[in-house]
Amino acid sequence: MITEANKKEFYQAMIAKNTEYEGIFYVGVKTTGVFCRPTCSARKPKFEHCEFFENAQQALLASFRPCKRCRPLSHPNQVSELVQKLVEAVEENPEKRWRDRDFKALSVDASTARRQFKKRFGMTFIEYARARRMGLAMKQIRAGDAVIEAQLSLGYESSSGFRDAFSRIMGTAPSLLRHSNILKASWLDTRLGPMIAIADEDSLYLLEFVDRRGLEREVERLRQKVKSAIIPGHTLPISLINKELALYFDGKLTEFKTPLFFLGSPFQKRVWQELIKIPYGETLSYSDIARAIGNPSAFRAVAQANGANQLALVIPCHRVINTNGELGGYGGGLTRKKWLINHEKENLHENSDKKHPFSNLLGPIKDSV
Repeated sequence: MITEANKKEFYQAMIAKNTEYEGIFYVGVKTTGVFCRPTCSARKPKFEHCEFFENAQQALLASFRPCKRCRPLSHPNQVSELVQKLVEAVEENPEKRWRDRDFKALSVDASTARRQFKKRFGMTFIEYARARRMGLAMKQIRAGDAVIEAQLSLGYESSSGFRDAFSRIMGTAPSLLRHSNILKASWLDTRLGPMIAIADEDSLYLLEFVDRRGLEREVERLRQKVKSAIIPGHTLPISLINKELALYFDGKLTEFKTPLFFLGSPFQKRVWQELIKIPYGETLSYSDIARAIGNPSAFRAVAQANGANQLALVIPCHRVINTNGELGGYGGGLTRKKWLINHEKENLHENSDKKHPFSNLLGPIKDSV
């Protein structure tokens, strides 16, 4: 996690072009929309125009594109023509979803591209392209309703980058929203990375880490199931969960009270209700949950329901581990899961008697029809 002290340290390293910081951080420049190495030779931005990241994927998800001068996605002393070719192809059409035929059109072997990107950047090419595409759409969410209003007032055609990026993640062009049911989506910055929250005026429908694999499909399934458009904006449940998350990560909250909307099968809902009962700072196995819902042999189905949870943290699927004590899987990544479990255990005794500060504003869980 990059602290305020880190930011000042990184900024000084960037000003000095200190090579010791290569690979330690990347800097996104808000005024240009690019992200750079610490040693980039471009004119240095003011501190308040900088956003610092631990890796390139974080910068991409925050909507920054790679700098063409310092080439942050290439090793300083080893530039791969294949990697640069693919990066340039993505920048020509950032909203594109890559298929096997696209690699063939560039005379590139997909498996080779995967290996080279994974070795150099810690992510595959498909993950890179997805992060870039997601970053563009999330930029609109982060900016809020004003962006939509501005784009519509300027009369952009449906083929514009804005509408394409919006439609690819949200499934509905902004101009088609007037007569639809509407959910609001917001970008939330948290200690463990950005999250997306989707809610109506009453309940929270989705809370996920932005870099979760398959997030776009989750949003699309949600949109289809509730037959609603999803647009950037804020609602009371989103404001509440944002405050609760801040308290949770500060170790000052042990139980979320934001009203939730459960969208799943009856079995999934039973599992999710049981997950919420797991005490803060404790863990259970999939078998424990299966026994708790009265179906001891259904531990595999419990694991699947656990993985289908779309409300990270508030439905604490991170508290479910394997019977042998191993962490098991987690949509937000095992590093986050380990951190969350340790965080709760460390704060368990300190916060057990604290009263929830928003209890008078919160409501109950709202079930799907």
